[in-house]
Amino acid sequence: MKLFQLRLLKTLLNNGMNVSRAADQHYIVQSAVSRQLGLLEEELGMPLFERKGKRLVEPTSVCKAIVQELDRIEQAMENIRAVADDFRLQTRGEIRIATTHTQAKYFLPEVMLEFRQRYPDVAIHFLQGNPAELVRMLHDGKADIAVCTEELGNDSALDSRKCYDWNHGLVLPEGHPLCEGPLTLQRLAQYPVLTYIFGFTGRSKIHETFRHAGLELDVTFAATDTDVIISYVRLGLGAGIIAKMAYSHIHDDDLVLRDLSHLFPVSTTRVAWLKNKYLKQYIMEMVDLLVEYGESEEWYA
Repeated sequence: MKLFQLRLLKTLLNNGMNVSRAADQHYIVQSAVSRQLGLLEEELGMPLFERKGKRLVEPTSVCKAIVQELDRIEQAMENIRAVADDFRLQTRGEIRIATTHTQAKYFLPEVMLEFRQRYPDVAIHFLQGNPAELVRMLHDGKADIAVCTEELGNDSALDSRKCYDWNHGLVLPEGHPLCEGPLTLQRLAQYPVLTYIFGFTGRSKIHETFRHAGLELDVTFAATDTDVIISYVRLGLGAGIIAKMAYSHIHDDDLVLRDLSHLFPVSTTRVAWLKNKYLKQYIMEMVDLLVEYGESEEWYA
């Protein structure tokens, strides 16, 4: 059994069992693909695909199980390379951080500055997307760590640590009826609201809170970016429900910010990585910095 045969098998599955595409990706002819798979099936003593004539129809159960084992083998090989790099180049390399726009803009800058002072020869790469995409980046090996609020705590294949808790705030133009008086879900439901799209910055908690109260929120505008929401609040499109900690970095004197922590459950931003992935020393130090900085109230005061 050769590692090349197993990788060829995985490539074939990833390409919908298209032998031609698999051959092209490994720079071999189609007959070589068939030959290598035949040798692997002969060694294992069982078929890896259901066939219709010469055409591959679908992978067998054993084929899928083998590819899952290959994922672990490839992760182990990556870990071995990382261990060697860690001992050879302890202060050089790169770190790939998957995160959202909100975290990249408001939470991470000071951490990155401190990390850069400690490790000037480590390149930092930000990979942005929605939380589900960030988790996929970890699983696909495209990112070393991920920092966001949603998704990370729900994946059993990930280890994670808490960075900080936060809640939502209501940002309003001066003179808006919600600037005065007690804030309730019933009052909020009476006015047009601007907030985040689903999957970003606690939107699901906002939705579920109103749903459990038997109320429907009139979301007239949704975006991924706090700055965009605030810009349209200023234009008079409605009241903005945003991450309160983000507003503390903006300080718009022409707007009013009100606390919503009594209405919505707390949200937690976490840093996560694959459980079976070896993290280099400087990456673990980055994790520690994120946790330490998140525990400090100074950054969002």
